[in-house]
Amino acid sequence: MANYRDIILRDFLAITNALADQNRVRAVLALRGRELCVCQITALLRLAPSTVSKHISILHHAALVEMRKDGRWIFYRLPKTQTPIVRHALQWACQSLQNSPTALDDSKRLKSILKIDPEEICRRQMAK
Repeated sequence: MANYRDIILRDFLAITNALADQNRVRAVLALRGRELCVCQITALLRLAPSTVSKHISILHHAALVEMRKDGRWIFYRLPKTQTPIVRHALQWACQSLQNSPTALDDSKRLKSILKIDPEEICRRQMAK
C-alpha cells in the first residue's frame, strides 16, 4: 500500500505532466469560471477531437478538470472541490499565464466560440 508521501509525489507528477503541454494549459485557462463542451474546446485549440480528448483525459487523471455528462454532451470545468496541491497548481498556472499573448488571444476566440450554438460547432467538426 502506498504511503502518504508516495501519494503526494504521484499527484505532483501527474499535475506537472498535465501542465507540461501548451494545449492542456490553454484548456485549463479557458475553463476558468466556466464550463465548456468538448466541441468548444476543440474549436478553441484547433486540434482533432481525438487529440483534445487525450489532452482532457490527462487533465482529468491529474484532477485538474472534472466532467459532467448531460445526454450526449460532455462538459468540462475546473474542479469544484480541489485538493491543496490541485488548488495551488491551478492558481499558479492561471495567475502566471492569464495575461500572456496566447491566453489573451484564446480569450478573444473563446468569446466568439461561445456565441455559437454548441450543436452547430459539433456539426461543423463532424463535416470536416
